Parts: sequence; C-alpha cells; structure tokens
Amino acid sequence: MAVSRVDAAPRDTRQRRAVAGVLATTDEFRSAQDIHQLLRDAGETVGLATVYRALQAMADAGEVDVVRAEGGEARYRRCETAHHHHHLICRSCGATVEVDGPAFEKWADAVAREHGYADVIHTLELTGTCADCR
Repeated sequence: MAVSRVDAAPRDTRQRRAVAGVLATTDEFRSAQDIHQLLRDAGETVGLATVYRALQAMADAGEVDVVRAEGGEARYRRCETAHHHHHLICRSCGATVEVDGPAFEKWADAVAREHGYADVIHTLELTGTCADCR
C-alpha cells in the first residue's frame, strides 16, 4: 500500500533547512515574504512558493506557531514550547509572549460539548501594547 503525500513525513530539504535556519535567528513572527527576503539577502536561492510550502509543512508538523496579522496575513515563528498555548502580541513592536489559558480551555471545551462537537481545535491571539511601547 502506497503512503499518500499527506501522510508522509515532511521531507528534510535544503530549502526547508534554510527556512528553519531563518526562523531560528528570530523570536518575532515573520511573514513568508519576510522570510523569503531574508533568505535572498543571505544568498539562498529559494522561491517564494517553496517558502510557503515549507512553512505550511512546518506548521502542520507543529514546528512553528502561526498567527494572523490584523490584515489576515499569516506570520510564523519557531515554537518555544511543545504544548498547546496561545499568544499575547504587541501590535506596535511585535513582541510576543506565549501564554497558557486553562480557563479559556475549559470554556472552549464546555462550548464544544454543549453543541455536540468533538475534536475541536482553536487558536487564540491576544493583541495589545507592551510595556516598552506604551
């Protein structure tokens, strides 16, 4: 029986390693375009579509966190913790804090049960202005 591409482990390609290398150098969330430009600046020959594919594969594998900017653009950052968590993000400078939300988790589970849902996944990003930017 052949393994479908979706079920296969992500390939460890030169391009994926290059994307991972860029993410390892920053604690900020970055767009695919930002990462692509940083790669080009470093002399890497990686296409933008390849960067998008690598980031999606890394997100699917739980290797990177993904948040949506106010305009809807996906931004990526290397995961600092392996467990489920949420983010508090400064809308001025982009500083990010990973936070746990046990009360929110209980509420989300209760709402799902109340409506008969199972296998519910969610993301939560809180945005504000950090102490340094105030």
